[in-house]
Amino acid sequence: MHQKKLLALAIACMPVMVSADTVEQGQAAQTQRQAVLLPQIDVVGRSEEDVSRQPGAVSLVTREEMDLVQPRSTEDALRRVPGVYIKREEESAIVANIGIRGLSSNDYKTLVLEDGVPIAPGLFVGNGRYYNPRIQRINDIEVLKGAASLRYGPSTIGGVINYRTKQPEDGLAVEASAGSWNTFGATVEIGGSAPSGDGIFGAVLSRVESDGFMDKGYEMTDAMIKAGTAIGDTQWLGIKFSRHENDANISYRGLFLGEYKDGATNNPAPDDYYLTDRTSFDINHFWEISADASLKTLVYWSQMNRDYWRYRVNAADSAAEGSWVYTDNVDGNNRAFERFGVETRLTVTNNLFGMPGEAEVGLRYMNEEMHDRTVLAVRSAPRTPNAARGGFGRDRIDTADSYALFAQNRFGVTERLAVTPGVRVEYYEQSRENLQNTTSVSTSNTEVMPGVGATFDLLPTLQFFGGVYRAFAPALNGDALDGMQDQDLDAERSVNVEVGVRGRNDRLTYEATAFRMDFRNQVIPANSNTNFQTTNAGKTMHQGIEAAAGLDLGAGFSLVSNVTWIADAEFVGDRFAWDDDLSQDVLTAPDGNRVPFTPEWIANVSLGYEVGNLKTLLSANYTGSQFTDEMNTLNIQENTSGFFTGKIGPQRTMDLSTRYAISGNLELFGAIKNLTDERYIASLRQGIYVGPERSYEAGFRYQF
Repeated sequence: MHQKKLLALAIACMPVMVSADTVEQGQAAQTQRQAVLLPQIDVVGRSEEDVSRQPGAVSLVTREEMDLVQPRSTEDALRRVPGVYIKREEESAIVANIGIRGLSSNDYKTLVLEDGVPIAPGLFVGNGRYYNPRIQRINDIEVLKGAASLRYGPSTIGGVINYRTKQPEDGLAVEASAGSWNTFGATVEIGGSAPSGDGIFGAVLSRVESDGFMDKGYEMTDAMIKAGTAIGDTQWLGIKFSRHENDANISYRGLFLGEYKDGATNNPAPDDYYLTDRTSFDINHFWEISADASLKTLVYWSQMNRDYWRYRVNAADSAAEGSWVYTDNVDGNNRAFERFGVETRLTVTNNLFGMPGEAEVGLRYMNEEMHDRTVLAVRSAPRTPNAARGGFGRDRIDTADSYALFAQNRFGVTERLAVTPGVRVEYYEQSRENLQNTTSVSTSNTEVMPGVGATFDLLPTLQFFGGVYRAFAPALNGDALDGMQDQDLDAERSVNVEVGVRGRNDRLTYEATAFRMDFRNQVIPANSNTNFQTTNAGKTMHQGIEAAAGLDLGAGFSLVSNVTWIADAEFVGDRFAWDDDLSQDVLTAPDGNRVPFTPEWIANVSLGYEVGNLKTLLSANYTGSQFTDEMNTLNIQENTSGFFTGKIGPQRTMDLSTRYAISGNLELFGAIKNLTDERYIASLRQGIYVGPERSYEAGFRYQF
């Protein structure tokens, strides 16, 4: 495959991506266990100054916070970020459902990265979140919104989430835990550095097995290996390899309404399986050309398989029984992805127009491929190989080549005021080949996204920020090339505006942001059976306020909270779709209806207490009621296509966690999730998804 040739060429050429201060830290020996920091992409940075330079809302979830919260998944950790809505379908978050600022949690308009590398297997060919990084390998999380997110596109309408993985540390650490649903997990972290401090190696290996809530069991194995070395006095090279495997007994299907009301806790699809594996390889290089210029380079490759085996149902018998009635036939909706990308950025300090500033210019090339195959494995069991007895219902290859150019300059207008204009240009070509009849089709688009942001320091403890920018999410191959025809689809475009304030003193940190997103061509996936997803349609408007604060109350107590008010997330103008049965357009989303899966209120409050070696945290989480379809149906019901619609009520949960350091090497920890054992509807799809019941976890961490 030509990606491998490009990979070899990129390694031979090498120069790009990690912040200069990160490399400077990495080139010196560390005083506390960690010898060096390997180069990696920081979306925001690691210091207060890095945050203050961003002309947009910033949230950081630190390692210390995650140690105390004890999140089961990255979704749990993101609850501490204002503006973020999590639609929980399984406690393990094998597939992430994340909405930001009134964007539906079913949408993929927020760019999710790991160490600066996209984790959705296909940004242009099929942007499903089929892979979600395991929390065991994550060190901290950066979330960046506003005009500053243009640097990382595409799909930055909601912003950028960057999971930063753990850096190697000298020594050995072992962590193990056990909990509800026969859940057992173990993680080993090992690392070592060269005596000179110029090189380092490390690995994070983890394994988790669980019967799962409602018998939705899973077996997960995850391995990440990192290594790096200094090259002379001005360069640093880092390499990361990862391998992930997960077999999960989950499905699109949930409970019927009667089953939910009766308190059912069984798996509604006991023989369906979602099987994933992913292999990835990243190379980061940093070159400090001079005191005023640096070059960063990132090369990445990944390959992923997602096999989804689902038994067919008898729709009529299921409706009559009020429970899914399965046939003997199982089908596989199987996809294989491969991605190669190379990105380079040049940063130069300057004095343009007599103002001190910093320019950044970046280039990116990315190739993606998806082999999409529906396996008709009649009377066969899951994990059946592709040589299925029933043949193939679909067999096609989607590819996309994308090229991006980005440039910005931060002008220090005064000592207090900085203005950062920038522009990003994305050109992408999409192709589809039908292997069943050897037909093919292709299309291409170019998007130009200007933006400008600013920061103003009114006081040492008070900064204003704001910006306006144009963002886009590409129409994916499945929509753009539907029916093996170029549908002439435009990308989803939005003009985003935000204004905010942030600051800190000895006891208080805070940030509040007002935002507005004005879509001109949004596509909303929801629980419906319409064709509007493949048409240029629909204006929507999203606006609201998000805020977060942390307060040291004294006497060992602390308070951390965030609240989001999505005042509007609504369709602008009536939306219609063609109905084949009626041979006419039908109304699918009336003007003023709320976008599905966009609660009006989201709030999280955590009270912490620390005394001696003991740390505890009590958290309360609230998610408001929400509609699940474009027609804003009130009562939960099943439609003719087997999907459930209706308004789901608010979700209120509480969590309690504690951590105790017995010595400098040994820590004990424990957590109770959903402390009050609230039963609630987390989501609707082909049935009702139930929120996880009360659960327990306890474990230890030992540092050798």
